[in-house]
Amino acid sequence: QVQLVESGGGLVQPGGSLRLSCAASGIQLSIYTVNWFRHAPGKQREMIAQVAGRATKRYADSVEGRFTVSRDNAKNTVYLRMNSLQPEDTDVYYCNANWGRDDHWGGGTQVTVSS
Repeated sequence: QVQLVESGGGLVQPGGSLRLSCAASGIQLSIYTVNWFRHAPGKQREMIAQVAGRATKRYADSVEGRFTVSRDNAKNTVYLRMNSLQPEDTDVYYCNANWGRDDHWGGGTQVTVSS
């Protein structure tokens, strides 16, 4: 059974940092394109970062220069390092692993940026 589990969310002050993890079981995450999305009720879902199988990375304009996506293939995990967090980054963050028609989602982790 395939599982993606996000962790690392929480409450942080503006200007702070968090590192989210997306740990996979049941699949070899290194061959998947892994996307980080954020989505909260009443807001549009936004894809904010992507790391492809060959480690090509892409970022949304809203996070470019502040967020960094990386892989640890030995741990079958993808990370999202988030720096200079602002209140508008408050959201539920999800990871998605995609390989052709094979598509998996985690359950999300809440990030709240507030003083």
